[in-house]
Amino acid sequence: MPPSPEELRRDPLPLRGRTALVTGASRRAGIGHAVARRLAAYGASVHLHHHVPHDSAMPWGADRIEDVVASVREALADPDARVVATPGDLAEPAEPARLVDTVVDEFGGLDILVANHALSGSDGTLDSIDAAMLDAHWAVDTRSVLLLVQAYARQARPGGRVVMMTSGQDLGGGMPDELAYALQKGALASITRSLATTLAEQGVTVNTVNPGPVDTGYATGEVHAAVAARFPAGHWGRPDDPARLIAWLATDEARWVTGQVVDSEGGFRR
Repeated sequence: MPPSPEELRRDPLPLRGRTALVTGASRRAGIGHAVARRLAAYGASVHLHHHVPHDSAMPWGADRIEDVVASVREALADPDARVVATPGDLAEPAEPARLVDTVVDEFGGLDILVANHALSGSDGTLDSIDAAMLDAHWAVDTRSVLLLVQAYARQARPGGRVVMMTSGQDLGGGMPDELAYALQKGALASITRSLATTLAEQGVTVNTVNPGPVDTGYATGEVHAAVAARFPAGHWGRPDDPARLIAWLATDEARWVTGQVVDSEGGFRR
């Protein structure tokens, strides 16, 4: 039977009553923050994971977590929804399971997992890369994501959603200057279908999003201008561009989409 007219109409709060964990949501200029705001605007309660020491060591510097939380809380659409934030170093093997347990204890369950975090820096070319770089990216970019999905699956409910992040390393000329990062992000793209098949029996979808170059403050000057010129629109992607896609994947409208690596690049020309 086709959907009824009532079923065809969009719910203005499609994530009402659901809880989301967004990792790597520590900067208002970042994708994680934009995703969290979208999920909150769709009715979800949101748990923000952050690791300020990582940002403090980067050229862009750290943000005030209180300001990040306030920004997401401002977007809440359901009066019963809440925003909570906790720190955690996902390079620690026990941290992913602890983080999921924290969310479940706080909210009584976890419906949506968005594994947005990643390690920046500590990388290089084929000539300069070493075992320490490879191990560091493996621990943060891949191992922790798989352990998060494992912990999530052990408490998942039907209708759950998992979204991982990749970086276009399989497109165009690849990422020859960031081999450790590209290797681990490629692993996530490769494992997407296997995880989707595994969690399908629980009624959970698993997808991975490649946001393309997004202006989160890491590029300036001539590099920023050169990348912008490669977009048909003449500007970089903005954090809310992939956030809209990720939020849609979290809704019931995307219930038949799983095992996919989705590019959201605005026509970026490599």
